Amino acid sequence: GALRWSPLTQITPSNVDDLEVAWIHRSGDWHGFDGGIAPTSFQNTPIVVDDTLYYCTPRNRVVALDPETGEERWVYDPVVDISKLYITNCRGVSHWLDEAAPAGTACRSRIITGTLDARLIALDATTGEPCAGFGEGGAIDLAHGIGDIEPGEYGVTSAPAIANGRIITGSMVLDNRRVDSPGGVVRAFDARTGELAWAWDPIVPVEADTASTGAGETLYQRGTTNAWTTLSVDPELGLVYVPTGNTSPDHFGGHRDGLDHFSSSIVALDIASGEVRWHFQTVHHDIWDYDLPSQPTLFDFPRDGETIPAIVQPSKMGHLFVLDRRTGEPLFPIEERPVPQEGHVPEEYLSPTQPFPTKPPSLHPDSFGPDDAFGFALFDKAACRNLIEELDHGPIFTPPSTRGVTMYPGMLGGMNWGSAAVDPESAFLVVNLHRIATKVRLIPRAELVEQYGDKIPEYGIEPQAGTPYALERVPIFSPLGAPCNEPPWGELVGVDLAKGEIAWRTTLGTSRDMAPWPFWFETGTPTLGGPLTTASGLVFIGATTDFFLRAFDLGTGEKLWQQRLPTSAHATPMTYRLREDGRQFVVIAAGGHGILGTPPGDALMAFALPE
Repeated sequence: GALRWSPLTQITPSNVDDLEVAWIHRSGDWHGFDGGIAPTSFQNTPIVVDDTLYYCTPRNRVVALDPETGEERWVYDPVVDISKLYITNCRGVSHWLDEAAPAGTACRSRIITGTLDARLIALDATTGEPCAGFGEGGAIDLAHGIGDIEPGEYGVTSAPAIANGRIITGSMVLDNRRVDSPGGVVRAFDARTGELAWAWDPIVPVEADTASTGAGETLYQRGTTNAWTTLSVDPELGLVYVPTGNTSPDHFGGHRDGLDHFSSSIVALDIASGEVRWHFQTVHHDIWDYDLPSQPTLFDFPRDGETIPAIVQPSKMGHLFVLDRRTGEPLFPIEERPVPQEGHVPEEYLSPTQPFPTKPPSLHPDSFGPDDAFGFALFDKAACRNLIEELDHGPIFTPPSTRGVTMYPGMLGGMNWGSAAVDPESAFLVVNLHRIATKVRLIPRAELVEQYGDKIPEYGIEPQAGTPYALERVPIFSPLGAPCNEPPWGELVGVDLAKGEIAWRTTLGTSRDMAPWPFWFETGTPTLGGPLTTASGLVFIGATTDFFLRAFDLGTGEKLWQQRLPTSAHATPMTYRLREDGRQFVVIAAGGHGILGTPPGDALMAFALPE
């Protein structure tokens, strides 16, 4: 349900300043830029089942630890070839208990993990051995039926959803590569045997015998929207909630012709059959990469003395969509408002309107132009203003063009995969916000060839093969290396969902560890990772490019504590307590992020009050 909330109360606002390092585990699974391979990013949030903590490393090894000491119990290595991967991370593993199996039976308790090379693996939670009765030797080949896959183009980076005896997973598909990228089919498998239960194609499926490639049969439509982030489930309603990405590629859609019907949407599927019960689209004909990277959160919405089963979906636009999770009906009005219709390339078409929630208000500014330019010095600000003036600019949903456009929110949002935390007792939401403007420019194919020949740069230029345009997509930075939009560049925001109102905002992060000078400012930073809340009224979060784990007061947003880490922590923290007389631990993965320029690492760190 993605609450990211704990009922634990041992650590409180009054004693959180006493937290100390309890243990550190290092897997050794990390690398920097190595032969063109992107650095690892340790984005994992562990789980604790019974008396064991489980996590996965960026190279897909699964590790089992003693949660109170950090002592290693077992390690499973699926042996993933990372030599041609662009993304090297694993955000989590899942757990399933086979209640029909007798106690002590092998694989009664299972850890389920997906891999970067598109396998779904079941492990005995006690020993780490593959479950022989699951798939073939404990694994399922998720590439089956997908067709041609280029190296590193298709895999799983988020923990699968498990409910009612089903393992349900989407997939990571690399952005902006080609029109006929691997399809975004969502599939459910029997948790005991691994047998395929159903497959949901985000468009009418292609018959199995209509297409074939050297890599095997293509059973599913190519180029469809995918679901790369974590799914949420409501077992009682029998629904799995799928937040979808973009139809390939992200920034040009002139060829789609209805293929993006389910793009940038919350899709409620029947857990038993895979049939669509309802879907709500947050962006029509999305050509801005404003997909839904956040796991939707299930909570009880209070209204007129009653509670409504609700779902809240954060988006890259800074919008929070609050819906009845039974039907998809909005719980606050959502307006279809006119959006810019000029400036797009001739082969493109636009939606005349886009949906805007009336409550809560947008958490992110919705326009950006030369008058909004920022700089630490006059020359810096003037350079930023010139950069912005050279591009198309205007309100949100200004379309991509060959001149280039300022996209704000930028390519990371707004809100990203860290998702929101919701206190179920008060329906109070906390989410971190990223505020960096992006330049997006469509490059005519002839210009691309003239400028780069056969060798496209690895950073900033993306091919969008099969369309008339390649893509340039980079943050808009000043000569001093700072974002050209005003701070804060990262925020933590508290929202009263019952009222639909913003309760507080606080700057999240400093220029430390990124700025080339020894003076550090409360500017906020790009944030990837998410918050955790507790019943004692605390918010824990890393997510920033400076190397800290912080704690805030849930009611006010006041910072109460921070702890220095070996590198940045682009993961969501978790907390647990094994016994009534035991200590409450808070655990965070500190592993850096190559795209954000922070050094890679492998430290899983646990904090607790002194014994």
